Amino acid sequence: MPPAHLPIRVLVVDDHPLLIEGIAAVIAGQPDIELVGEASNGIEAIDSYRRLQPDVTLMDLQMPELDGIAAIRAIRDEFPAARIAILTTYQGDVRVLHAIQAGATGYLLKSTLRKSLVDTIRALAMGKTHFPAEIASDLASHLGAEPLSRREVEVLRWIAQGDSNKAIARRLGLTEETIKAHVKNLIAKLNAGNRTHAVAIALRRGIIDMA
Repeated sequence: MPPAHLPIRVLVVDDHPLLIEGIAAVIAGQPDIELVGEASNGIEAIDSYRRLQPDVTLMDLQMPELDGIAAIRAIRDEFPAARIAILTTYQGDVRVLHAIQAGATGYLLKSTLRKSLVDTIRALAMGKTHFPAEIASDLASHLGAEPLSRREVEVLRWIAQGDSNKAIARRLGLTEETIKAHVKNLIAKLNAGNRTHAVAIALRRGIIDMA
């Protein structure tokens, strides 16, 4: 937390210049907040953090070179007190969980930036966490649910690409019966009605993406 007479120093990391410009415009109207740096990928984010050591960092999730989760983990490993909020268009309880596990202390949806940007920056600078109510509720609703195994996630990604069980078995060097068992298990864990429904749930929750 910066001294009361100094502005909160903010680093923004995103590969979309227009978004950074929008954030800069909002911050410019706040006498207690100052934008001190910008970065467009995770590697630049780590270098910029080392150089600037801002009070608050806003970090996009999906970026070239190194994604936001990996960048947060690297920064928090080196600077355990870093205050970082994920800046993303994506909701999904699994993405939130991964961000928290990496060390994120806040979560900002790009669709609600104008409403929550300043409050989030101030909250993080004061040592608080900030997760929107709908995201916290989504996360809580899945606590205790059995997670998918790494293999089940892998199978689910191929299902999302339109592959049959036979094709997935060939890709992974497994029997078709083994793939069928994985599909049955992942459908049950996601409480889905079928393969297509399982993919839809996984996309919404952030278990897989179509990138």
